[in-house]
Amino acid sequence: MSQRSNYIKSVIKALDILEVLDKEKELGISELSEKLNWDKSTVHRLVSTLKLKGYVVQSPTSPKYSNSFKLFEMGNNVVEKLGLRRQAQPFLEELLSKTHETVNLAIQDGPYIIYIDKIESPATIKVDLSIGKRLPIYCTGLGKAMLAFMPQETVTNLLKDQVFYPYTPKTVKSLSQLMEELTEIRRLGYSIDDEEYVADLKCIAAPIRNYHNQVVAAISIAVPKYRYDEGAENIGYVELVKTVCEKFSRELGCNDFI
Repeated sequence: MSQRSNYIKSVIKALDILEVLDKEKELGISELSEKLNWDKSTVHRLVSTLKLKGYVVQSPTSPKYSNSFKLFEMGNNVVEKLGLRRQAQPFLEELLSKTHETVNLAIQDGPYIIYIDKIESPATIKVDLSIGKRLPIYCTGLGKAMLAFMPQETVTNLLKDQVFYPYTPKTVKSLSQLMEELTEIRRLGYSIDDEEYVADLKCIAAPIRNYHNQVVAAISIAVPKYRYDEGAENIGYVELVKTVCEKFSRELGCNDFI
């Protein structure tokens, strides 16, 4: 039996619809048909099925559809089973109290990171990357902090086919360049995202590791560039992030630190 024969096309198409709606937020049947290059009857049947199962909802004021909260709820259930968000809460709060900057918690999802918790800065000008946001692992402080403490073979296999899209002029351009950066991050124990995904944003991140010394998450603070340049380094943001992440890792049983 070929690998292709194991796939169910209708399931793939239904997931394609969910992914398009995730990107476009709200679309009608004709718009979905055009974007997916499928006939309207096929789109209508699939959307009707997804609506029946509660994965999409129809607008009460228009014939357009959007994703429901069901997938979000399912994702939250996965996170809750991991227990990380609950365990991380006091450490996120400690970091916020000492830096007054937005604090983020993320986990790896293949070649991406997913924000699973955050506490926003009380400052008027702050960074807004919402819970559930999925970003490339190679150009984020959180992602690089996790990659640096994974086996090199794991990183290579994960990113060997990665297209290094230049989100900003500072985005890493190749796997070889990234590997050099990861060596330095591993030596220092933290990573800095210097406007690599979003212009005018800097992030300081460090990994969270368990009793097997395996990376399970990362924590960062996100700082607007102007505020960072005004003295964040001088008041010890890097050491604060490292210290909090090490404390959390020790609670998870890790004792291997730089």
